[in-house]
Amino acid sequence: MEIYLFAVCVLIGLGILDLVVGVSNDAVNFLTSSIGSRVAPHNVIMIIASLGILVGVTFSSGMMEVARKGIFHPQLFLMPELVTIFLAVMLTDVILLDLFNTFGLPTSTTVSIVFELLGAAVAVSLIKLYTAGEGFAHLVDYINTGKALMIILGILLSVIVAFVFGALVQAIARFAFTFDYLKRMKKCGGIYGGFALSIILYFILIKGSKGASFLTPEAITWINTHTWGILLGGFVTFSFLFQLLVTFTRINILKPIVLIGTFGLAMAFAANDLVNFIGVPLAGLSAYQVADMAMDPLTMTMEALQKPIRSNTYLLLSAGGIMLITLWVSKKAQTVTKTTLSLGRQDEGVERFGASGISRRVVRMAYNQFELVRRVTPIFFRRIVTRRLDPAVSRPNTAYDGSTPSFDLLRASVNLIVASAVVSFATSLKLPLSTTYVTFMVAMGSSLSDQAWGRDSAVYRVTGVLMVIGGWFLTAVMAFSVSLVFAVAIFYLRLPAILALLALASFLMFKSYHVHFKREEAEEAVEALNLENVTDGAEAIRTSFDQTGHFLREISDTLDQCFEAAFAEDRQRLSEANMQTNRIQRWANIIIANIFKTLQLLDKADISKTKKYSRTISALQNITESHRDIIKRSHVHFANTHSGLLEVQKEELRKIKTTVTRLLWNTSIMLLQRKKVDYDYIASQNRRLSDLVSEFDTNQIRRIQNNESQTNLSMLFYGFLENCTQISDHTQELLNIFRESFIYPGE
Repeated sequence: MEIYLFAVCVLIGLGILDLVVGVSNDAVNFLTSSIGSRVAPHNVIMIIASLGILVGVTFSSGMMEVARKGIFHPQLFLMPELVTIFLAVMLTDVILLDLFNTFGLPTSTTVSIVFELLGAAVAVSLIKLYTAGEGFAHLVDYINTGKALMIILGILLSVIVAFVFGALVQAIARFAFTFDYLKRMKKCGGIYGGFALSIILYFILIKGSKGASFLTPEAITWINTHTWGILLGGFVTFSFLFQLLVTFTRINILKPIVLIGTFGLAMAFAANDLVNFIGVPLAGLSAYQVADMAMDPLTMTMEALQKPIRSNTYLLLSAGGIMLITLWVSKKAQTVTKTTLSLGRQDEGVERFGASGISRRVVRMAYNQFELVRRVTPIFFRRIVTRRLDPAVSRPNTAYDGSTPSFDLLRASVNLIVASAVVSFATSLKLPLSTTYVTFMVAMGSSLSDQAWGRDSAVYRVTGVLMVIGGWFLTAVMAFSVSLVFAVAIFYLRLPAILALLALASFLMFKSYHVHFKREEAEEAVEALNLENVTDGAEAIRTSFDQTGHFLREISDTLDQCFEAAFAEDRQRLSEANMQTNRIQRWANIIIANIFKTLQLLDKADISKTKKYSRTISALQNITESHRDIIKRSHVHFANTHSGLLEVQKEELRKIKTTVTRLLWNTSIMLLQRKKVDYDYIASQNRRLSDLVSEFDTNQIRRIQNNESQTNLSMLFYGFLENCTQISDHTQELLNIFRESFIYPGE
């Protein structure tokens, strides 16, 4: 029994670790709306969410049965077999969730735990059938197919329900209150507030009370008996109080609604999802305790796990404490939250995702359908809808600190109300649906109704949504497959397999930490360039020039690395440089977006002074495209194992590289250090490059005529020449703009 005691201790340790990685993934569920709307300072939001988690964990007792008997029939398994299943599940869960957190993709802890239990249970069941000489058709006797299918269908159905209700409720709320919602809140804001809090009260208190570990059966019966009275009293009381606030104070009642909704959704998350993190370890502990009291613990079947349980409240609160610590300190939780915020953002900006062929088709199909509906809708009705749903009528949307939120408080309140309702209703039915799926799809539905996905952003937002949804299906496949393999290894190899898999999990988490750290470092360096909260035109101009200086220095450094890697035919370095092109493109996009913001801040009457900044955009785009073309040409050329550069070509290109990188570096220094422009020196460097290109072009023609340079090599060589010329010309154009526009200190 000693090895199984050790296995149970490992399960408990993995459960604690799973709480950490799980909350890092699921914090996005209840923080997105409040952080996205910037309803209050960050610490206030975190405190409210923390209180919601502490209360919510005490409502999760009923959900713990899912890990014990929701996927398989425990009475058909022995204690060692169940411990094998539970170990495989927890090891897989920790690895998968940490992997998704590293790359900032919100995935479903519910889907992962369900398919991990299914995969491990199938593995052990097949082994038992093979050992007993029975046919694999008897597998259905071991797996609780009805319950498992109901859970899976519930998860999939919740995605559709969440998206539809998110879009529908947001459309109704926006039509009723418009984008200029504060003015209309004076008339019926109290009713909206009363309705919102009554929904939260119903689905969390009344429906969630069935799983509360601290309520007696008599108290639960009383609540169920007086449901409608509680609801009606709550609606009248809340409506009256909110209408008083709206009528006699300047308080925006959406703020307390969003904060209470954040509390409610954090509570619903903890009540529904805690089973994903500690349900399996607690089931393993129960199996060991039951077997330990038997005469022959290794051959005793686990019928006892079918009995209803009520978890210890102090144990649940301890788990909640670990969740709170993780919520406050986890960097990965912030990374995952950024993904949902970027996909639901109302205003323009740099998109987090690119475009794809599928997203383009989806957007075109949706746009065509929208045009069809618009044409058959009566004109008078279209005018009414357009007038009430016009974002242009909204007042400047600023948060408590003067910053611009990702979306307004009305949408934030809808996100929280709808998500809380769906999650809590599922909890009352003991269906462990995915809070990640629900909250994400509600946010996407509401942002769609709010016209956040315009023609200029829809294709990028759809790409992001498809990536996240694709990650969900990938989670299911990986969870089933990996846990199946782990269960087989543990079943046959016992302790060596457990130790090896623990070492593997530790190694993968260590590597993912370093990958995440590097990604965050690069992300923060780029995000720091954003002028989101700059309101002064002069400051915006100075900052834009600083950013451009750093950008040119980065272009110079990466070009130098690319040339040297091409000379050495170093495919690894070229591959790394190619991966950096996306980051540099994003950097350029942020600077360009900042220039647009600068144009908005400058004097609208003096157009002549602002035209130079539009020229900056063109120059930056051309430099970025030429830089990317050089690196991608080099990467593809040597990845295809084409011929390397001739020695004479290397000598010529070294001169080109020295000239263009020196020009970029010197221009960068002038922009960063506010140096007076030595225009003659820069112009002479540019002319020298032009002369070199002309001379080397003639040399290359001779080599082609003498059959010394084949087609692919010639294309690579000319790509270097042409793109370096473009970079040089547009760098000089940036310097011209700097010379024309910059006001030197003291002048």
